[in-house]
Amino acid sequence: MAATGPSLFVASPLVTSTAGNSVRNRCLSSFRAMAVSEDQKSSPATVATRSTEKGRWLEEKNRKGRKEEEELTSNIYSNPQEITDENGNTLREYFQDCKDLMIQSKAGPPRWFTPLECGSHAPDSPLLLFLPGIDGMGLGLFKHHHKLGKIFEIWCLHIPVTDKTSFTDLVKLVERTVRSEYKRSPDRPIYIVGESLGACIALDIAARNPDVDLVLILANPATSFSRSQLQSLIPVLQVMPDQLSLYFSYMLNLASGDPLRMAFENVAKGLMPHQIVGELTQDLVAMSSYLCVLADMLPRETLLWKLQMLKSASSSANSHLHAVKNQALLLCSGKDQLFPSEEEAQRLYRMLPKCEKRVFEESGHFLFLEDGFDLVTAIKGASFYRQGKYLDYVSDYIPPTPYEFKKIYESNRWVLAVTSPVMLSTLEDGKVVRGLAGIPSEGPVLYVGYHMLLGFELAPLVLQFLMERNILLRGIAHPMMFTRAKEGRMLDLGSFDTYRLMGAVPVSGSNFYKLLSSKSHALLYPGGVREALHRKGEEYKLFWPEQSEFVRMASRFGAKIVPFGVVGEDDVGELVFDYNDQMQIPSLRTFIKELTEEVVHLRIDASGEVSNQDVYLPGVVPKLPGRFYYYFGKPIETKERKEELRNRERAHEVYLHVKTEVEKCIAYLKEKREEDPYRNLMTRLVYQATHGFEAQVPTFEL
Repeated sequence: MAATGPSLFVASPLVTSTAGNSVRNRCLSSFRAMAVSEDQKSSPATVATRSTEKGRWLEEKNRKGRKEEEELTSNIYSNPQEITDENGNTLREYFQDCKDLMIQSKAGPPRWFTPLECGSHAPDSPLLLFLPGIDGMGLGLFKHHHKLGKIFEIWCLHIPVTDKTSFTDLVKLVERTVRSEYKRSPDRPIYIVGESLGACIALDIAARNPDVDLVLILANPATSFSRSQLQSLIPVLQVMPDQLSLYFSYMLNLASGDPLRMAFENVAKGLMPHQIVGELTQDLVAMSSYLCVLADMLPRETLLWKLQMLKSASSSANSHLHAVKNQALLLCSGKDQLFPSEEEAQRLYRMLPKCEKRVFEESGHFLFLEDGFDLVTAIKGASFYRQGKYLDYVSDYIPPTPYEFKKIYESNRWVLAVTSPVMLSTLEDGKVVRGLAGIPSEGPVLYVGYHMLLGFELAPLVLQFLMERNILLRGIAHPMMFTRAKEGRMLDLGSFDTYRLMGAVPVSGSNFYKLLSSKSHALLYPGGVREALHRKGEEYKLFWPEQSEFVRMASRFGAKIVPFGVVGEDDVGELVFDYNDQMQIPSLRTFIKELTEEVVHLRIDASGEVSNQDVYLPGVVPKLPGRFYYYFGKPIETKERKEELRNRERAHEVYLHVKTEVEKCIAYLKEKREEDPYRNLMTRLVYQATHGFEAQVPTFEL
């Protein structure tokens, strides 16, 4: 009989049924009681329990904080090659847990549970509800529990194998939970992560509850069921005897992936051939041994019921799309064999007003179970994590984990290899040294410098600061990296996920204020777009506003201002097709105007060339790479000059002084690089061939 409401209770059979098994610590907790009535929510016992939990969490946080301080002192980012991969659970372990912990509870209505491996979270962490796909197990986030548990309170929905709760009743079940939690904590958002069927439930919940602050994370939604291959299975299953299980191999192929692709991925990881064979053999043997688990998860009758439910779920969700106004992140797979997910994501992206999408070209339908996918990284990169009603780019920001940094480093490693950046800094006594020893350790610090063409200097700069000094530079970036017109011509926002992951914030007075007040190390380019998209013959020319923009704010918080210059763009490429050239061609002129109209206009009141914020793509011819040089001048103190720098004239004098120092840094580097015997790539390769490719290549004498 179908369940008509939620059953949120301790499922003791799930515990006793596994008594004969050796259950790992990372396995799931029993289905713990979740408050299901307002009386329970507000009862003194509940309040006391939450207070005790908060006290324990604070104690645990202090202990972890001391440990993290020790780790930061040793700088865990200093050697990316030594950073170990995050230990994600394997598909084999997923099936084992399904077998040990979930399938044995085949009966009963749907219920919520919290995985033990999610650990402890902050008391004010947002609630994350996971709604499973066609399997109904609730273990779809199996590989992500540990990381998610650090920033979310996680509840997962389990739909027992033999349960026949209708789609409408599942929506009501989740809706009651959402309404109850919203009433308890109206100021914190509720995240709903839905996979295929779960995504349809999430869309219906959002449409029915416009007053609730919901953030939707939708993976390969089943809203495209009418165009999927699964429809053809329904008439087949209706006549197939229970003894036949021809569809298992089909389901197994979808779950385990393409063995050839797995082999190529293993080769890319640098494994030896015998290791490749061994791992593939283990994986395939493990998959074949869990055919029976798949049979238990989706027996013929259950699969038929789920497919019929998908049909009604898709129809219901599509009929309510017009009412969904919530923030939504679509995660779609390029090689989904169940649904036309990439095509469907584009359709939903156009229909949902507050929607972003990310495409994972090499992934299959079960995106959350794939080794190369990280849900937390996707959420952070899309700037979808917030703890309050509105996103705060400073207080809601979560720094990259060591492994996230390693992946970013590896994706930019070729830039570091071919440009072999030389970084110089100035000590307090004025001495110039190689390295970043002259950079202040304590914030707030404001780095003000020259923006090379297309921001070529950014990757080596940000990475080197983190590796050498364990300092995360928070770049103040153009809003085009954070907002985009739905049908616009600008790059997809996913192209800028790495910048956001590394701490970039959209330029605004409030964000600048928050960065300095939180003692951050902020990176500012007063020349902005005009400098980064300069014309021929304008390399190393500053395009700064005539009036001071940052000195008074910096002095308010006693921030140190570090002027810096960077050269090398003319050694890696030659600008041959610039803005002036393109404006002579009617079609390109129209394209530039359309592109510029899409982005947020800055400095509309400014005078001079800096007000020309037209966006275009420069035509650059690559050269045999030279070298990048960075020079950080002596920090300019403002702490003892707060009162003095309130005066606009005094602040403007400091502004002009900073600009002059940046120009001096550039001039110094342009002169000194002529003395560098290793400015050319070939001479650097010869040096590394004899001294080792990890050896630091010398430069000019200081």
